[in-house]
Amino acid sequence: MPPLADTPDAPSPGMVVMRRFLPYLWPKDQPGLRARIILAMALILVSKGVQISMGFLYGAAVNRMAPGQEAAVSLAMALVVAYAGARFGGVLFDNLRNAVFERVGQDATQRLAVNVFAHLHRLSLRFHLGRRTGAVTKVIERGTKSIDTMLYFLLFNLAPTALELVAVTAIFWTKFGLGLVAATLAMVVVYSWFTRAVTEWRAQLRAEMNDLDTATVARSVDSLLNYETVKYFNAEDREVEQYSRVMQRYAHAAVKSENSLAALNVGQSLITNVMMAGAMAFTVWGWSVGRFSVGDVVLVNTLLAQLFRPLDMLGMVYRTIRQGLIDMAAMFDLIDTPTEVVDAPGAPVLAMAGGEVRFENVSFAYLPDRPILQGVSFTVPAGQSLAIVGPSGAGKSTIARLLFRFYDVTDGRVLVDGQDIRLVEQGSLRQAIGIVPQDTVLFNETIGYNIGYGRAGADQAAIEAAARGAAIHDFIAAQPKQYATEVGERGLKLSGGEKQRVAIARTLLKDPPILILDEATSALDSRTEAEIQSTLAKVAERRTTLIIAHRLSTIQQADQIIVLDAGQVAERGSHAELLALDGLYAEMWARQATENVDELGDEAAA
Repeated sequence: MPPLADTPDAPSPGMVVMRRFLPYLWPKDQPGLRARIILAMALILVSKGVQISMGFLYGAAVNRMAPGQEAAVSLAMALVVAYAGARFGGVLFDNLRNAVFERVGQDATQRLAVNVFAHLHRLSLRFHLGRRTGAVTKVIERGTKSIDTMLYFLLFNLAPTALELVAVTAIFWTKFGLGLVAATLAMVVVYSWFTRAVTEWRAQLRAEMNDLDTATVARSVDSLLNYETVKYFNAEDREVEQYSRVMQRYAHAAVKSENSLAALNVGQSLITNVMMAGAMAFTVWGWSVGRFSVGDVVLVNTLLAQLFRPLDMLGMVYRTIRQGLIDMAAMFDLIDTPTEVVDAPGAPVLAMAGGEVRFENVSFAYLPDRPILQGVSFTVPAGQSLAIVGPSGAGKSTIARLLFRFYDVTDGRVLVDGQDIRLVEQGSLRQAIGIVPQDTVLFNETIGYNIGYGRAGADQAAIEAAARGAAIHDFIAAQPKQYATEVGERGLKLSGGEKQRVAIARTLLKDPPILILDEATSALDSRTEAEIQSTLAKVAERRTTLIIAHRLSTIQQADQIIVLDAGQVAERGSHAELLALDGLYAEMWARQATENVDELGDEAAA
């Protein structure tokens, strides 16, 4: 979608937002929904016609009750019954209108929310690393909730009120003269001006309150997601204090907002009641000089009361629509966030022929002034393994992200079976690659669901086979709920080794020809690491494997090892060849060997 206009001659942001939203409300490919909108509009006209007739029926009934009209009592009773029927008809048609239109509003809300959610998943890793989950979800929640209420007020309050105002002024013109028409229009103008002015002021207070509300939710979600960290550093009081500080600011803004609402309501009531008093005084005077009947007095009172009823809501309607436009604009801003990594036009599906991976003179930087990789080249023949080692910050994990095409390279090429990954469909590329990451994050679902996530539509037999391949089936079978066991938020109910085995099973189920092991055992103890390594070795058989490792003892059997230093390939070769070079790799090996001896000594002493 095009970005919001920002030029001096461009329409207002509110109109731009509404123009972008209209295709969701009036979908080209759904004539049934369009028919519902037309029917709802027809019901609005019928409802207004019925409601305006109430004043005439009520006035006519009162006129038949005047002295000397006793013989017309039956007609008066019939008019009273008709008046009651008109009141019921107004309610009936209004609710029929709501029932007919509800599907339209919900469909528009659903399609827009799905589009935003889908776009969020298309955005690059750069966006998701910088976002606050709570803030983004709040923007989507407010934006989708505003759609239904905003549509209701636009179509079923403002539009009917405008129709009613036209009808009332026409009636006043023909029956009571130009003076009452002018007074009514003047009242509406003053009322609308006052409502808009105060509501604009309130909108600023509301925007401040919304920002503080978003900050409050973001603060609470961030704190709860880092529950363990809070506990580790005994920071509960600190978190509560920070949350309390944000909540106090929100409460102060909310008080100002509610006080401004009181001022708005009092001012609106003053304007409408001055108008009602003047109009009633005018018609009573007309009755006293014989110009109007008692029924005319009742007619004016009824029509104005009906007109004031939606006008009394004008402040809330204006505020709701204005806030709805703000909330929808924030949601459209998410849609307007550019997708950094996109498929080339007509990009073909990746044609797998074995799984050779090649980096050709690849350079990459997350920020222009902070290069990560500089001219990195290597080839992993199909079915062989390559280990990537080096100090922290050397760019090891960046290589995995580039292969998955979470980012595009700054310079050079990444090829899979001779195909530049920038020129093939992203989905097919990622389908060909599996990963066992260092930090396995699981969905707050069952173990079976998390393993089954590796391949859409996998049956229970396939899930269990993958679990056996990852040597976790026996553990799952020993649980009371077996594969229906809940793993908790981010899988925190499982140990590190169990989470890694679930990740391995998930990758086995995916069965990719290319496998990335991104420091998959670095966070585990020595015994668990040895068990997981044995499982990973079986998983890597006959697959092109990239092993990103911190512990050099886990990569001795790799076909090739490259050592990254400052974003460049400093050394390459087999384990034995690199030791013989007596360079950076040999230095790292010696240091880790010393650390391992120290750890064993500590364990023996313990």
